[in-house]
Amino acid sequence: MSLPSAFLDRPIAHRALHDRALGRPENGRAAIRAAVEAGYGIECDLQLSADGVAMVFHDEALMRLTGETGLVAERTAADLGRLRLKGSDEGIPTFAELLALVAGRVPLLVEVKDQTGVLGPVEGVLEEATARTLKGYEGPVALMSFNPHSVMALRDLAPDVPRGLTTDAFEAGAWPGLTEAACARLREIPDYEEACACFVSHDWRDLWRPRVAELKAAGAALLCWTIRSPEEERQGRRIADNVTFEGYLA
Repeated sequence: MSLPSAFLDRPIAHRALHDRALGRPENGRAAIRAAVEAGYGIECDLQLSADGVAMVFHDEALMRLTGETGLVAERTAADLGRLRLKGSDEGIPTFAELLALVAGRVPLLVEVKDQTGVLGPVEGVLEEATARTLKGYEGPVALMSFNPHSVMALRDLAPDVPRGLTTDAFEAGAWPGLTEAACARLREIPDYEEACACFVSHDWRDLWRPRVAELKAAGAALLCWTIRSPEEERQGRRIADNVTFEGYLA
């Protein structure tokens, strides 16, 4: 399996084409519509509701994006849909709603967020909800996660959907839930082959890592995150096949 060319022939808008000043909060419907209209690919994030629904939302906690206390996982999909994303009158969309909005018009790069806190073995509830929601969707989709156990679950639940690993330098200070030994292991992206992955989405500031070069030489598509200026884009494109961007128009 390889990553379709649709993921390589246009920049990918990080959490959709968001701009809170213009009423387009990240991962919200207005940002999704704007990305589609501009012809960009869309990167989005999935968290799990209390009743097992895949929700389009980045954080575990609600506060930063909604002003509400508590966690996404503590509320039902209906409750989450009634909240308001800051800077808009929109609620949190479900993954099914996102798919209906996009309707195959642009590629979707979907990050399944870690539900363990330590990038450990998963129960597979969010992964199953993701795979179930995707059944019958005909547009270009690729799935990824920082948690290799999640990617392996997706390998089994949605074997026909391209999958990859979201990766970075795994510095221990940036991952307080992980031991230094766990960070050292993940830094070498050791689960790529077992996950039957076809791409990595790597921190652009760490693209010069030898293991990244090794994977690219072996045929892995190389995406990078998160580019925030034309200059960063120029640097990232020296190595990466495509960029995930925000804060400007790539």
